[in-house]
Amino acid sequence: MRFADELKNAVTPRAALLVLGALALQLLFITSYVGALHHPEPRDVKVAVVAPGGAADRFTEQLRKLPGSPLDPRVFDSEAAARDDMLHRKIDAALLVDPKGGTSDTLLVASGQGGSQTRALEQVFTEVAKSQQRTVTFEDVAPASTKDANGLSSFYLVVGWCVGGYLCAAILAISAGARPANGKRAAIRLGVMALYAIVSGLLGAVIAGPVLDALPGSVFGLWGLGALTVFAVGALTLALQGIFGVVGIGLAILIIVIAGNPSAGGAFPGPMLPGFWQAIGPALPPGAATWVARSIAYFKGNNITGPLLVLAAWAVVSAALTLAVASRVKSSRPGADDEPGGATEVRSARTPLV
Repeated sequence: MRFADELKNAVTPRAALLVLGALALQLLFITSYVGALHHPEPRDVKVAVVAPGGAADRFTEQLRKLPGSPLDPRVFDSEAAARDDMLHRKIDAALLVDPKGGTSDTLLVASGQGGSQTRALEQVFTEVAKSQQRTVTFEDVAPASTKDANGLSSFYLVVGWCVGGYLCAAILAISAGARPANGKRAAIRLGVMALYAIVSGLLGAVIAGPVLDALPGSVFGLWGLGALTVFAVGALTLALQGIFGVVGIGLAILIIVIAGNPSAGGAFPGPMLPGFWQAIGPALPPGAATWVARSIAYFKGNNITGPLLVLAAWAVVSAALTLAVASRVKSSRPGADDEPGGATEVRSARTPLV
């Protein structure tokens, strides 16, 4: 009887709701990852077709009619234009039809954008060539590093930065209350988050680059990307905590981990994902950062303006929300809680700065 009374007192409605929330996040995690990654196949992969005379239209039409629409072919005037668009990440591959009228074609691929997509394209074009009594060879115009298996290092680096961002924000909440007491406290938290982002961005870039030699490209470029990514995710978590209290940590995990990671184009690039994840990936921090990391490593930093603007928008809007929400919070009496059931923030010389 005594145990039952203690259990009843321990399991408050708020605790029960938090446990149910954890269960919901767990089920969403399973649904998201399994739903996005259980059956990858190419869908509307952008492919250039370069062929002599009027053959390009015929080849393009044949590729467009493949079952399941794995390719989105378009006619290009020259091999040089196709190569240039590949290096600027406007297209994913290019079919160079034998210019001498023979049956030996070449497919330009770029494994730096993901090994799974490259293998899928090679399989598709091998089958197409076989069905037409032709042969196809493959040329990798932006190869992944030999120490970057399947081109995944950029994705794992971004995942590490994102984890650091929301963990740092969560630690600030645990140590000083989920909701900052006023705008000044919120600004201090954002300042701490910015310093953490700069340091962790640099260390991540150095580990992935010079230390492990997993990613080529500019260490300074990766450092800047890392700092922006960590701050964007951390500021988002701070903003959600300011609005929803401790539940905001779960919402940050929902956005970054459950929705963002499987749609980021890491394990399988965007054209290999189902439509929903393909659509949301570029708008979320993991997807935007993964695109930029791969561009820095393998594509000379091309075509990164849009994704960087996405990351900057998350950072700026989240920081503004954090400050705006905190500025509306009236100062509590000494010993008052910042949120129901949250950490107590006492206004004294011992009060945490953040």
